Amino acid sequence: MMKNYSTIINKMNELGAKSIPFLFIFDFELKKPIVIPMKDIDNEAIKYFVNGQSNHSIVSKKIEKKISLKQEEVDFLRYERAFHLVMSNINAGNSYLLNLTFPTKIETNLSLEEIYTYSSARYKLLLKNEFVCFSPEIFVQICDGKIASFPMKGTIDASIPDACNLLLNNKKELAEHITIVDLIRNDLSMVAKDVIVEKFRYVEEIRTNRKTLLQASSKISGRLDAGYKSNLGSIIARLLPAGSISGAPKKKTVEIIKEAEAYNRGYYTGIFGVFDGKNLDSGVMIRFIEQIDGEKFFKSGGGITSFSELDYEYNELKDKVYVPIV
Repeated sequence: MMKNYSTIINKMNELGAKSIPFLFIFDFELKKPIVIPMKDIDNEAIKYFVNGQSNHSIVSKKIEKKISLKQEEVDFLRYERAFHLVMSNINAGNSYLLNLTFPTKIETNLSLEEIYTYSSARYKLLLKNEFVCFSPEIFVQICDGKIASFPMKGTIDASIPDACNLLLNNKKELAEHITIVDLIRNDLSMVAKDVIVEKFRYVEEIRTNRKTLLQASSKISGRLDAGYKSNLGSIIARLLPAGSISGAPKKKTVEIIKEAEAYNRGYYTGIFGVFDGKNLDSGVMIRFIEQIDGEKFFKSGGGITSFSELDYEYNELKDKVYVPIV
């Protein structure tokens, strides 16, 4: 695994140094990283949309059929056991924030390609017959030597009265957000100078087939050294896994995640993006549906802190099962 991973990082560095555009995809455990020069992409096997950059024509019309999306709820006792394991580690000081996730089996009349085509999202990725991702969360963006990250932490149903204020004033959500902002600030400081929090806890609206959600994000940025393009792979590698979908401290928290979840995340909660020859843009692979032996699984989760409550976190996991098609 490490040999392949090192090879991929070096390939990103080499392509960046030559200003050759490429697509990159990293799974959560860094076992199956992919880097492909744009000219070599099989447009039938892989489709991507990254903030307007894409390898296919954009469909502007709405889907004509009525969407059916049914979900089997994650076994509550399974979630409860994992939650208490996480809380015991938090109380012991082994982790301060941990992103706990599970797969939800779903039934839908939409194919992976239809979900990709008609979803409205900042970042979309389709690996044919494997998975589709439609993520609202930026990982990092690099533009003219400036690197910025936009961690997303905190979700609420927009239909709840005074939802925005409830989200921003929720003690647990605030603690979670502060922790992740501090983590990302430290991460960026490993690869950049003059790191600052440019914007703290702004709220965005996410429209879905079921409801509208509000989500809180922050912007942290810094300045890269000259010649950064020849180190693009090394820069990304230092920042993985993404802090918002792992936790703090990263190494120990990832160990706890593997014990608590006891399933393979795969590409879910990995990252993907494009380098256009000059700038880089990437997203975190949340909002993710995987197809396994003809069945579809929606992987979702949320951050756990010392303030977390079991029922609240379980319901947040379920609320995130949607497709952004309206």
